[in-house]
Amino acid sequence: MRSAAPALPSAAPARRPAAPALPSAAPGLAPVVDHVPTRDRVVFLTYDDDAERDPGLVELLRSRRLPVTLFLTDRVAGPAYGRLARLRAVGASIQNHTLDHSTLRGLPYAGQRAEICGQQDKLHARFGLRPRLLRPPHGTYDTTTLRAAADCGISAVVLWRAAVRPDGTLAYTRGEPRLRPGDIVAVDPDTGATGLPLPDRTRRLLREIQGQGLRVGRLEDHI
Repeated sequence: MRSAAPALPSAAPARRPAAPALPSAAPGLAPVVDHVPTRDRVVFLTYDDDAERDPGLVELLRSRRLPVTLFLTDRVAGPAYGRLARLRAVGASIQNHTLDHSTLRGLPYAGQRAEICGQQDKLHARFGLRPRLLRPPHGTYDTTTLRAAADCGISAVVLWRAAVRPDGTLAYTRGEPRLRPGDIVAVDPDTGATGLPLPDRTRRLLREIQGQGLRVGRLEDHI
């Protein structure tokens, strides 16, 4: 008899740990994080625009009740906002990825504030929430970004320690080629011309997380 396939890792238990100290930032600037100090053996899965449009991914996240973080741009995700209720119901968090996905670095303060605060207003109008986290488009930012983010009510600018390639493998930004507790992982919905479908890449990532003795945690409970 064929043995059953090993189960994919479940989400970490829903409990709110004491928030760790974020990296220090100058007064009036939001701190930048790609890793959160924690004793819990968890990592954090984050998705940018278009992930919510993939019905296979939505079903996978719902069935596994994975508390992922979705960074949304109004120009891209706005038409699909209605689909997000199903993901929020199982713990997915909605955060800010700017209004129009413009590259922030180099823009004047007024332009950056309009991009960040504008999306805060859009998400508040649609969902009744004001995100605490921002992912700048393409992961690029400058000091003006951090000032505008803080002025718009953002608590942290979120980057990543590892990113999932189109073939499902992980690319690490620093240190050893392995995940560590507290690492933030970015999953780009763009599969490229020959990449794996997003649900398959996510399953591969979950197996990698399980193989390293980790689970998926909710980022907002640790920041």
